[in-house]
Amino acid sequence: MTAYRMQIAFRYDFERPTGAGRQLFRILPATIPGTQSVQSASIRIDPDPVETREFVDFFGTRVIELVMPAGISDLELILEADVQRLAHGIGLDISAPLKRLATEIAGHRGLDARSPHHFLAATPRIPTTPEIADFAAKASHGAATAREALERIGLALHREMTFDAKATDVNTPPEEAFRLGRGVCQDFAQIMVSGLRSLGIPAAYVGGYLRTLPPPGQPRLVGADASHAWVRAWCGADAGWIDYDPTNACFALGDHIDIGFGRDYDDVAPVTGMMRLDGGQTGTHSVDIEEAPLQVQSQTPSWMPLALDLGAKARARSRRETESVAGSE
Repeated sequence: MTAYRMQIAFRYDFERPTGAGRQLFRILPATIPGTQSVQSASIRIDPDPVETREFVDFFGTRVIELVMPAGISDLELILEADVQRLAHGIGLDISAPLKRLATEIAGHRGLDARSPHHFLAATPRIPTTPEIADFAAKASHGAATAREALERIGLALHREMTFDAKATDVNTPPEEAFRLGRGVCQDFAQIMVSGLRSLGIPAAYVGGYLRTLPPPGQPRLVGADASHAWVRAWCGADAGWIDYDPTNACFALGDHIDIGFGRDYDDVAPVTGMMRLDGGQTGTHSVDIEEAPLQVQSQTPSWMPLALDLGAKARARSRRETESVAGSE
């Protein structure tokens, strides 16, 4: 078990005051029984939103919804959380033989969020691509089990692709990134999801964070950790879902912190919504994750309440209300 203290910051600056807008943030670490627990979580928002709401989407991801007022020139959201992560070893391969996987999928009767049936079909962001299907078939040739196929495809993709933050953007189709042979974690994950689905292996796109370590002898840089994406594949009734990170050619274990999963990037995009703009905008995003002292709890709650700080205006308003109450006593 490893404890992490996290700070995730988003800041947007607008050339001209904005119109009103509604934003959805999927940035809160998930609670996964037996794997990941959230000990505390708080968010600071400045300026004050008009409305705030938190809900859970179909796939179980916690979503923060903000309605922002018109006339703002900047927006800052800072998440601070304490998370504990249990790094399970990969263990023995008890996944289904590839020849039997389709039978085991057909035998799965549920249609809840973790059902493999949701993760076989192509989606608008991850269509069926012959080149990727051919690559996956060749990479997995000879694999006896679903997990072996998962690892072989991940390793082959890691060799085939070069990480390049400037080669693609958030809307680059996986087939284009594959032809370029370059991209970021989103591209690696979406290409691998496409390849796995082409073989009949249910595959989900996972969004989260990755704790990184500096080179030996180098200082740790605050904010240098990263938002990250990897793959979750259903490997049979006994093995269930297994996470693999093709960007780093490894199974996703203790240094990976889950936010949520879905059929593709759109289901777990960190920020979605709309805001009326008249002019340009700039944005920054930083992730800082450091190991923290381990705190043992007698029972881990399945839902950790979110502490919400609504910025300087809300704090001033709260002080005025407190002073008003005190003066009336």
